[in-house]
Amino acid sequence: MIATVSVANSWWVDGSDRRLGEHVAAVAKPGDIHMLSSETCAICATARQWFKQHSVPFSECIVERDSACLAAFEARAAPGTPVILVRGRAQLGFSPERVRDGLTLQDL
Repeated sequence: MIATVSVANSWWVDGSDRRLGEHVAAVAKPGDIHMLSSETCAICATARQWFKQHSVPFSECIVERDSACLAAFEARAAPGTPVILVRGRAQLGFSPERVRDGLTLQDL
């Protein structure tokens, strides 16, 4: 019984993530999503992987490699990375749902 519930839950989560990814990919246009990231940031790697897995167009700069990226990061006085700019509005951390909401709410 527990195995059945676990499999069903996994199927539901995978399906929800796929639908969310498809929606974000359909709504996002090149230039809508820009990530300020760090070489040592595990959440940045998760976000990067999620965007690529779902074919979501995004750009990225890495604060340790790009002085303009570091300046943009410092100008926001963010406590850490990633800072994801969704149509110019900053989101700290990574949440596919918040990215979706940032794209969707601005479309209204």
